[in-house]
Amino acid sequence: MRNNQYLKEKLDNIWQTYFADVPRRNEVNITFGRCARTRLGSIKLIQKSKIKNQNDKSKFKNLPSQIVITGYFKDGAVPEFMIDAVIAHELCHYAHGFSSPLPQLFKYPHQGRAVDREMIKRGLGDTLLAQQKWLRLEWKKIIGAPKRRVRRRRRVTFWEMLSFG
Repeated sequence: MRNNQYLKEKLDNIWQTYFADVPRRNEVNITFGRCARTRLGSIKLIQKSKIKNQNDKSKFKNLPSQIVITGYFKDGAVPEFMIDAVIAHELCHYAHGFSSPLPQLFKYPHQGRAVDREMIKRGLGDTLLAQQKWLRLEWKKIIGAPKRRVRRRRRVTFWEMLSFG
């Protein structure tokens, strides 16, 4: 059964296997979130907004990091390597200093495909390729057809009708 405890065990296993050299400087929590179609996962520091001077990174030291995984991944039709790939992706952000007390290595989280390079360096290249292929071929079957926006006719104002002549 895929629940938050399942994710916690996955996180610990991936961290020990592929990220053993990355120190866990704060508590890292992981949960399923809402069913998001495009954002498969995210990582953030909890209660960061309550700190007055956000430029002082030493104040973030004791704040826990929160990883949220899309609720679609509770479905057994989603392969486990997809969950592994998303967790590893978020751990790459943590290792690079984004939403963690570690020093920030890049200006932007995905600068120069830093996350993909990190996953390949850590032996997760096959998982990354499998994830990209599965997303391209199977993801739409899980999330269903995209919602179409209904275009409404623009109302013509009284003054615009007068100018039609």
